[in-house]
Amino acid sequence: MGARFEELDWRPTPLGEISLRRRRDPESGTDVYEVKLGDEFLMSSLFTAGETALTRLGLAKLAGTGLDVAVGGLGLGYTAQAALDDPRVRALVVVDALGEVIDWHRRGLVPLGSRLAADPRCRLVQGDFFAMAGDPRGLDPRHPGRRFHAVLLDVDHSPRHVLHPRHAALYRPDGLRALADRLHPGGVFALWSNDPPDDGFHGALTEVFAEAEAHVVDFPNPLRGGTSSNTVYVARNHPGTT
Repeated sequence: MGARFEELDWRPTPLGEISLRRRRDPESGTDVYEVKLGDEFLMSSLFTAGETALTRLGLAKLAGTGLDVAVGGLGLGYTAQAALDDPRVRALVVVDALGEVIDWHRRGLVPLGSRLAADPRCRLVQGDFFAMAGDPRGLDPRHPGRRFHAVLLDVDHSPRHVLHPRHAALYRPDGLRALADRLHPGGVFALWSNDPPDDGFHGALTEVFAEAEAHVVDFPNPLRGGTSSNTVYVARNHPGTT
């Protein structure tokens, strides 16, 4: 049995000090991986239901095969791996602002890292998703202007609780219109949120997209007991968007 607590990496970044920790859960005896930015917890391998539901609910709206998918936010990799587990996905681009997080995956420091880094369909890109979404060059530096069948976003805690003030513009109608331009006609934008469904943000989605839904995802919370929930928003682009 390994150490009960170990800091696997710690680095200063433009967003603050980021750390990757592994601890032994006393009840299950399994290793739990946690990421902190400064004093704030960003993610934990104890809570992945919302991240996988983001992919499942987003891709469920799409028909056919040969899907090109972009993910904003690599984290511990659960959203990206759920996309690769869908046999319809042809190519996946994962954009993360922190090269340190990408490096954890390439070095195999996190449980899914080696699988993601080795999958030929998957490419990890360091970049500012929010700036790239509003730029006509788009989300794939190798193929400027590329469009995707689905864009899945899991970076901020919610549209109202953002990690950086510049992110807030994406969740307004003008930012969402720019994001819609990164999608094929009928393509899907899906967003993870730690907050309950937000009528204001849902209204912004319906202003821009042909349809939008908010799904509440419940999951067990072993730390607090009982259940907790996330929200996954799923919006479909207009079929006539060019």
